[in-house]
Amino acid sequence: MQTVPIRFQFRLPAKYWLHFTWSTVVVGCMSAGSALAGGLILYEVGTDDVGLAAAGYAARAQDASTLLTNPAGMTRLEGKQLLIGTQLLYSDVTFTPSTESSPALGTGDGGNPIGFFPGASAFYTQQVSSDITVGMGLAGNFGLALDYDDNWVGRYYVQETELIGISLLPSIAYKLNEQFSVGASLNAMYGSLDTTVAVNNRTERNQSFPDGSLKLDDKEWGWGANLAVLYEMNPDTRMGLTYTSEVDLDFEATAEFSGLRRGLEGLLNLGGILNAPIDLGVKVPQTVMASVFHQLDEKWAILGNVGWQDWSEFGEVEVSIDSNNPTSVTKELPFRDTWHGAIGAQYQVNEPWRLNFGIAYDSDFQKGDFVSPLLPTNALWRFGIGGRQQVTESFHWGPAIEYSAGGDLDVNNQSTFQPERGGRGDLVGTYKNPYGLFFAANFGWDF
Repeated sequence: MQTVPIRFQFRLPAKYWLHFTWSTVVVGCMSAGSALAGGLILYEVGTDDVGLAAAGYAARAQDASTLLTNPAGMTRLEGKQLLIGTQLLYSDVTFTPSTESSPALGTGDGGNPIGFFPGASAFYTQQVSSDITVGMGLAGNFGLALDYDDNWVGRYYVQETELIGISLLPSIAYKLNEQFSVGASLNAMYGSLDTTVAVNNRTERNQSFPDGSLKLDDKEWGWGANLAVLYEMNPDTRMGLTYTSEVDLDFEATAEFSGLRRGLEGLLNLGGILNAPIDLGVKVPQTVMASVFHQLDEKWAILGNVGWQDWSEFGEVEVSIDSNNPTSVTKELPFRDTWHGAIGAQYQVNEPWRLNFGIAYDSDFQKGDFVSPLLPTNALWRFGIGGRQQVTESFHWGPAIEYSAGGDLDVNNQSTFQPERGGRGDLVGTYKNPYGLFFAANFGWDF
């Protein structure tokens, strides 16, 4: 008896596939907010830059993602091009409390506040004429998200937090001559801030009160611009320079308290804190990136970067309160500007396959010897490897993986009041060898 295979086919009209693709990208961008970098700006958005550790960021211009990294590079792309980037981040940022922490805080380490996070991006470019190319991009490359266990020792400093910026990037590029191209993007950034911190309800007379909570939540639009130039010295060598302007996210959220013990609510009201608007303005920093790409021969190309980010103007604050002396719910954190360097290479294995790899370093952006539990990241090394396969003349795809780490991060937060008196207590300990792993795959079409 002959066995006849039965096949089920399910087809969607093209417009529904397009709707599904963009919906997936939007959801992925809204999730892409756990940064492990020298600062909170990700170079990783699911493109080939993951495998290169971003080497050649502003000079590579090999696909539609150049719309983000150097919009002037769009003049090198013919016809219409679409690139979808997808990635999954796994990050282990577990805290180890020290015996110097206040004993009344307990011993909970908070678990891993990041774990797995999906991400995505999308870029479309279209050549209007031999000199002009336009495009549109969507990417979430700014922010962080943390979720500690409820009973962790640092719950009076941070419990949950989400700070995410999603950028919509309408762009244009113009080819001045055979060597010079210029480009610009409008950076329309939608920012989301959502943070929760535990409030200590205990008093010297009664240590049994459960914790209350303070929540701040706001959404804001911010506006900026990306300006870029690409210089092609010859067919084998090009240099790129990209400037990204500051974006102001003017968050202002009402302090929402819940679960407060009797008497504390009145004390907060007298202090003008209860239901008061809290200014939490964030400045996404301006950045400069200079990159070079050089094709050595038919097989090898080398790539490199130097960059600067203006984190001293960040403006992010730590949200918490001492219920024994509730005069403020915010605390300024000191930051410093960061420097970036990267080097990488590409190797053409055979006709369809190209190998990417790179190494990068970003300097620390938190001043002093200690970091905040709100921002468990600082200086960082990144190591990437990936590939690209030209499947057909009009379709290519590429997998990539990147490992990032920066060594131990110490915390030493001292409180005026101890937990037994309604204070936040002393939080001392170490994030031991935190690391991140990016798994990425991108898919590109030429029309």
